[in-house]
Amino acid sequence: MIKSVTGRLFCMMIMAISLIVPYESYGTVDTAAISMLLSKTKDKSLKESVFLVYNNGKIIYKKEAGEFNAKTLQPIGSASHWLTTALVLLFVQEGKLSLNDKVSDYLPIFSKHGKAYITIGNCLSHNTGIKNDQGVAKVFQKSKFKNLEEEVNDYASKKEIETNPGTEFNYSNMGYNIAARVLEVISKKPLDRLSQEKLFRPLAMRNTTFANENYNDAMNAATGARSTAADYMNFLSMLLNKGSFNGKPFLDEASLKIMFTPFEGASKIKNAPKTMEGYDYGFGSWILSATDDGKVTAASAPSLAGTWPVVDLCHQYAFILFTKETSGDQHKDLVLLLKSALDDELPGNCN
Repeated sequence: MIKSVTGRLFCMMIMAISLIVPYESYGTVDTAAISMLLSKTKDKSLKESVFLVYNNGKIIYKKEAGEFNAKTLQPIGSASHWLTTALVLLFVQEGKLSLNDKVSDYLPIFSKHGKAYITIGNCLSHNTGIKNDQGVAKVFQKSKFKNLEEEVNDYASKKEIETNPGTEFNYSNMGYNIAARVLEVISKKPLDRLSQEKLFRPLAMRNTTFANENYNDAMNAATGARSTAADYMNFLSMLLNKGSFNGKPFLDEASLKIMFTPFEGASKIKNAPKTMEGYDYGFGSWILSATDDGKVTAASAPSLAGTWPVVDLCHQYAFILFTKETSGDQHKDLVLLLKSALDDELPGNCN
């Protein structure tokens, strides 16, 4: 059985109503339930928001509220995890890197201070074992470093090892920044240039960047990307279309399998953000649902920045809720309700 949202919760959300904005519907899919959920809610943050749904090669639903639209550039916080993971997997595909490689093979400073056994895979699954003193609430804290090299060297020399790498989930920004720094060393290019060349341009994500508005600050591979709903939907459509974008291969089958497989030790998650407590973690994303035999059917990389991207591999759709206001976890119930409504409209084969 796949986890689902109860009809009771659905009814409770529908009863809390106050009309906000109209919507647009495309194609033949009946999206009345979607429009009702989005336009009749007390969530004030949706007054500046975008909601897009992709299915069968096209956008089948779009709602833009206020001055916020599908091309509005916005920080996407932890939705950056998916992007950085894809970038790492491209290097794996090319044979330039393995998830089992030790970070210290590329960053010798990690051979000291008890961190020699941290792998690239540990970095993408919050399993480095490095003590997290950042806290989930500090994801938007201004960096005190000028570049990723300075910041990652600080992790190596000043952050303590709390548990053995690969043994315990500890949510933090550090692993993704370490992995990104490894890519910088391999490619001899800074993160933003590298991501533009290998990720954003091939996926026509023309407005997406890891560069900060303040170029004197270190780029953040975990929470520092800025994107638009339209751009990020290109990325989601690639995931949905078996790693291809506009008919051209991008991520291969092996990479997708890695991304949508819970990492070893997922059952040992002890320090998850409140929003995602009770869910397993893959590489770069949270597992929303799976079949009894463990096959992942839906995943997400939600952010405190108000961005909720979802891919459903069973029902073959992707959607993104993109809001202007940082909203904490208040969108979770709405997102699950939207997913439930779409599951009803777009039945799939989950076997």
